[in-house]
Amino acid sequence: MRRQGRRWCRSRSMNDIVCRSPIDGSELARRPAASDAALPGLVEAARAAQREWASVPVAERSAHVLAFLDAMLAMNQEIVPELALQMGRPVRYGGEFGGFEERVRYVAAMAESALAPLIPPDERPGFRRYIKRDPLGLVLVVAPWNYPYLTAVNTIAPALIAGNAVFLKHAAQTILVGERFQTAMDRAGLPAGLFTNLVLTHEQTSRLIGSGAVDFVNFTGSVEGGRAIERAAAGTFTGLGLELGGKDPAYVRADADFDFAVANLVDGAFYNSGQCCCGIERIYVHESLYDRFVGRFVELTSNYVLGNPLDEATTLGPMAQERFADLIRRQTAEATAKGAKAHIDPASFPASREGTPYLAPQVLTGVDHSMSVMREESFGPVVGIMKVKDDAEALALMNDSVYGLTASIWTADLDAAERLGDRIETGTVFMNRCDYLDPGLAWTGVKDTGRGASLSRIGFEMLTRPKSFHLRHG
Repeated sequence: MRRQGRRWCRSRSMNDIVCRSPIDGSELARRPAASDAALPGLVEAARAAQREWASVPVAERSAHVLAFLDAMLAMNQEIVPELALQMGRPVRYGGEFGGFEERVRYVAAMAESALAPLIPPDERPGFRRYIKRDPLGLVLVVAPWNYPYLTAVNTIAPALIAGNAVFLKHAAQTILVGERFQTAMDRAGLPAGLFTNLVLTHEQTSRLIGSGAVDFVNFTGSVEGGRAIERAAAGTFTGLGLELGGKDPAYVRADADFDFAVANLVDGAFYNSGQCCCGIERIYVHESLYDRFVGRFVELTSNYVLGNPLDEATTLGPMAQERFADLIRRQTAEATAKGAKAHIDPASFPASREGTPYLAPQVLTGVDHSMSVMREESFGPVVGIMKVKDDAEALALMNDSVYGLTASIWTADLDAAERLGDRIETGTVFMNRCDYLDPGLAWTGVKDTGRGASLSRIGFEMLTRPKSFHLRHG
């Protein structure tokens, strides 16, 4: 282990990690949590493998990661229905491997330049001076269920290419995803111990972090989950990357391409049943477009087909768990009790039923920021739409949030989008698009959305440490 002075705690009992399918509540998978006694050995094996791996040229490490990609892509036909069973995304959308492949290939292609030594511009005769990027060592990825492949690979691919070993602890809801990662890594011929899929309880994860055994933790999940990670790491000086909650806004200006904006914002709000880190949760529309926008938005929303995600006709699957659907029901009920108007009759979606994760999409107007649906993360198929008179009002409302992951502006005016973007408190500013991660740009957030970044050159910097060389010769 990297640090001494902390002892591993032992579990008092074995715990099983269980995935129940949102389709019908049946048990889909059950896996025993790793034994506490086995964890120190896994850490030592990872560190031994990493020491050898760090000496492998970047191009060769990238080639192994691309072989992992090929192995993963070869399993896609099995993975798509398996994902539907685990977390409810309809099979008609074909899984996550379009973005997955784009991101892996992008970071592999840029690795040589991103990890190249940085040479100061001022030459000094008699000296050789440069900054290397050394791997951190052992990276723990604590991955979420909503995009279980995409979110995990954002860190796993660059971490391995940068010369690190990786532990993956996946969410219980998508426990089979971790096994797919392990299978693909093994088929790609990665050294034993370099990548390990760990099945852990929350308590074990906290103890692993608190032991100081890992050098960096990447966590994607709730704000409370992020706070738990920070508490676990306190005093270890372990680096953290945290992508937490969001309440992503969109602003439709008077000059927006109307039909394009409506169609894309409906998709941005309801794709994956709204269970997207950067899904659209609140929309501000210029008063000149507002009535027409709401009418068209409701019309398009009514076209969704809620049902079994294994059915090709289904365009909206169940939420991952009943409790997530119940939160949306409570937010909607609170909003309507305060005077908001719900435009979708749940009865028009026969599969939508209380006491289940099947939930009709909902469009709310007459909302304001006193309502939790406009203030607190929903992470489900509900969106509130407000009328605004100008850019200033829209900007004030967009910034009236404890979160800041993305914000989208719908306009024909590039300069206006840049001016507004400079003043929006967010990690990514979109113009005329939403809900997309560009692997060439840093994926990051502000305020309670978290800290750190993945993807782009900056993602590599998060997973390495600078080491300066100041060599005098001659």
